[in-house]
Amino acid sequence: MMIKLVALLLMSFSVLVHAQNTASCNGKFANPVTDYCWSCVFPIKIAGVSLFNQSQEDKPSNTDVVCTCAGPSGTILDGKVGVSTSFWEPITMVDVVRKPFCLAGLGGVDLGHVIDAPSHGSSSVDGGSVSREAFYQVHWYVNPILYWLEVLLDNDCLERSPFDLAYMTELDPMWNDDEMTMLINPDIFLYANPVAQVACSADCVTASAGMPNPLTYWCAGCQGSLFPMTGQVSHHLGLVDSSSLLLQRFTAKAHRELMIWGATGSDGMCYKYPKYMMDKTDYKYSMLFPAPQRKTNGKCCQPYGRTTALWGSGMSFPFYGEDAVYQVFRKRDCCAGSSVLNGAK
Repeated sequence: MMIKLVALLLMSFSVLVHAQNTASCNGKFANPVTDYCWSCVFPIKIAGVSLFNQSQEDKPSNTDVVCTCAGPSGTILDGKVGVSTSFWEPITMVDVVRKPFCLAGLGGVDLGHVIDAPSHGSSSVDGGSVSREAFYQVHWYVNPILYWLEVLLDNDCLERSPFDLAYMTELDPMWNDDEMTMLINPDIFLYANPVAQVACSADCVTASAGMPNPLTYWCAGCQGSLFPMTGQVSHHLGLVDSSSLLLQRFTAKAHRELMIWGATGSDGMCYKYPKYMMDKTDYKYSMLFPAPQRKTNGKCCQPYGRTTALWGSGMSFPFYGEDAVYQVFRKRDCCAGSSVLNGAK
């Protein structure tokens, strides 16, 4: 009986390894009208008053009616006067894929074997049990869709960048090396203990009920730990859960590499500012592929760390639906107004 069990496990392992080596590359370029969760932009607040709520989660915003921003001279003379405004801005699109150089967010474009890069994870047999692990590559696209669709014209609160492929983890040696990635997350040693990990369970409850707890910055809520900031998932439960974890890890990594700057609170009213530590309450996300995320309790997006059991059922499936594409929304506080000099003319 034991020999048959071992033979079955080895056969399953060999089939899995073969599947990893022949991973397909599928994807879709999302339809801006039908595939995006536009209700995630809400609530929109002006002078602290919510104009369009849509029963979406939010974090506190600047409530000042009038706001001012100093200009290059450091005074208001060449700055601007405006009204405090806040909303959730779609800024980036993210691939989480099995096959290196597979651009799922661009319709499943396969760039081929550019350089040697790790592909999808593996399972191992240890003491008669199979441990489930996974490894994914991540691609980060600059995707300020409100700007390039010209939904809001002449609004200096919007990210003003063209659509662009900004980052590929295949070219990042830290994404596959736990020791090397300690260069950007040396604090991993503070939270590599059972007590710190228990706090992630509390963060899971908080994120599932509302917004995550920003104080437990080492936690990814129900998805586990943000550390190490690599593509390795030690407890692989499925595509939706693992890809949600890696999305959060990469966002935290991008903050530490200063790829993303802060845009919330009083400090973000006039300019973006360096923000080395990710604030989980600044972000929400929605799936675009394998299928656009459907509404659950009136919502088609969720904060970081929320359980995927509420919305992830049936969102992944064999062959075509084994990679994921997400749209990330960032909380934006801004002083929307006009130049003092222009107003004086």
